[in-house]
Amino acid sequence: MAEKLDLSQFEKKMIIRPMEHKDVKHIISMQEVCFPGMEPWKVEHLESHLDVFPDGQLVAELDGDIIASCSSLIINFDEYDDRHTWDDVTDNGYITNHNPDGYNLYGIEVMVHPDYRRMKVGHRLYEARKDLARQWNLKSIIIGGRIPNYYKHSDEMSPREYVDAVGRHKIYDPVLSFQLLNGFTLMRINPNYLPDDKRSQKYATLMEWNNVDYRPSSKRHFKTSYPVRICVVQYMMRKINSFEEFANQVEYFTDVASDAKSDFVVFPEIFTTQLMSYLNIKSPSLAVRKLTDFTEEYIELFTDLAVRYNVNIIGGSHFVKEEDDEIYNIAYLFRRDGTIEKQYKIHITPNERKWWGISPGDSVRVFDTDCGKIAIQICYDIEFPELARIATDKGAKIIFTPFCTEDRQGYLRVRYCAQARAVENQIYTVISGTVGNLPQTENMDIQYAQSGIFAPSDFEFARDGIVGETNPNIEMVMIGDVDLEVLRRQRQSGTVRQLKDRRHDVYGVNYKK
Repeated sequence: MAEKLDLSQFEKKMIIRPMEHKDVKHIISMQEVCFPGMEPWKVEHLESHLDVFPDGQLVAELDGDIIASCSSLIINFDEYDDRHTWDDVTDNGYITNHNPDGYNLYGIEVMVHPDYRRMKVGHRLYEARKDLARQWNLKSIIIGGRIPNYYKHSDEMSPREYVDAVGRHKIYDPVLSFQLLNGFTLMRINPNYLPDDKRSQKYATLMEWNNVDYRPSSKRHFKTSYPVRICVVQYMMRKINSFEEFANQVEYFTDVASDAKSDFVVFPEIFTTQLMSYLNIKSPSLAVRKLTDFTEEYIELFTDLAVRYNVNIIGGSHFVKEEDDEIYNIAYLFRRDGTIEKQYKIHITPNERKWWGISPGDSVRVFDTDCGKIAIQICYDIEFPELARIATDKGAKIIFTPFCTEDRQGYLRVRYCAQARAVENQIYTVISGTVGNLPQTENMDIQYAQSGIFAPSDFEFARDGIVGETNPNIEMVMIGDVDLEVLRRQRQSGTVRQLKDRRHDVYGVNYKK
């Protein structure tokens, strides 16, 4: 009797599954093979996709190997310009503009490894996207499709003529023909969609698949505003006698911010040095090391306040001694849900190095909040334009700058640079400084500040690009609203468009982390 044949040795198992963080490097390598000559994803792009909209990121796996992937986000398509580019609709590849209450699933990439084409892998991914649209009750799927064979015909055909010829099966295009076969219809042709897509001559076909199972919801509405309220604290440095006195002052300002229904309250850089006023340690370096003993109390205080008063707190900054016995200047974000993040000061001033021996951090971080992505750049850091550009490219819409300066010249460096960063990057910037005096505290004896909130300088924003500012050198708060939706629209159609108009072919900022 013949031995029973083991069929398992012939099986090939293909699955469509959600993308995971461990897949990122494989996907980037695959993209370099799929789209030679085009700029591939960066790790931070795909990490952002998984953080922002994990349901929209899919991979095809065959016998444990990733052979294809697709990425998407949800938007209200009517909010975008008819001639939008890929960068517009993906927020420069980070999809931080994803709107879970939107109407449309927007597909930003599908790729299949060349060794596995003609196995209907792309079709399976498209079907998975259709299932996703049904699950989320979305009106349609929209894609900006490449026309990679157009370069062969561009001398004798316009893009419109080429697309028409493909639609009538006179010319085969591997992308457009595939999309038509999968039930997508042509909406229009967008020029300059992907600047590095030479095969498509930068053109893209805007295609749509309508979800016949879509159920209109009366609760949905177009987003015309995305207001974020910020309370900036200009904090008076004065002698105190205990940590409890410090905590009472901080709680007072947090209460004020909460009563005004603020989303963020911002405290100044190293304002915890006020605690030195009762330590009676003359040596600045020894006083700083003693100050680090308050780190746990400081973190517990602000975590409690953020949750209790339902406000996100930029807790100024504090000197922290870490396991390497080095002291760092660290700004903490205390979210109102009780979670905590931190940003190290990257550029240390000569004064900090000389008097306190502060060590520099080495990473630019961008934090998710319930009011969009934000960054924190402590005092001197805002004077280095590369950091703000990196944070903006990572999706930050607001940069908070706690600062501490002793004279008007130092203050103006922070202010002018914060305003410049707002213009250069089309973002909002916020500065919060210390005022007052600590006469018996070495190297913290005088302060100078005028705190404020700044916007890009264009018609959509407040005159002079100033949302609001405090009076100089007195203790007070300033509360102002910024609108992230206005910011998004201004980036697309403002008088000038610094982010869009950058000359990537001439220069770039290389972040080494």
